[in-house]
Amino acid sequence: MQKRPAKSRWADIVWEPFGVVPSLASGSRLLLDQGGIAQWLHDGLRLELHNDEAEGYYLNLTAPDPRVFVLWRMEGEDALPVYVTVSSEEAARWMDGGHSVDGVKMPPEIFAWAGDWVEKNYKPKPPEKRIKPRSFMRPKDRV
Repeated sequence: MQKRPAKSRWADIVWEPFGVVPSLASGSRLLLDQGGIAQWLHDGLRLELHNDEAEGYYLNLTAPDPRVFVLWRMEGEDALPVYVTVSSEEAARWMDGGHSVDGVKMPPEIFAWAGDWVEKNYKPKPPEKRIKPRSFMRPKDRV
């Protein structure tokens, strides 16, 4: 997470996710504090893939700029990441629920891992056939 000065008359600082890195450690630590910008590394978040989110993973991974989405909350004076996902649909539901969610550039290691999972587990739904009514028939005769 990064804290930086705001260029606004309504807020003094802006909190935002700055990036995501694969890690096996846990805990939080300050990485940088200079020129009014501070960055923290928060370890311990798990990125898990679930079958019911496969289409959201596929849509994100095939987008021009794949993202890792971070749901974060203010805890007192600090912003803390709570969940991460690579499903654009799950991130949209979080935002619809009023949560603070930001996307950060997806690291190549996560792209490769999630892409492999999608190739093995995602089966696109076949397009539904839609029968268009004949325009010359009366509506009650269309069946």
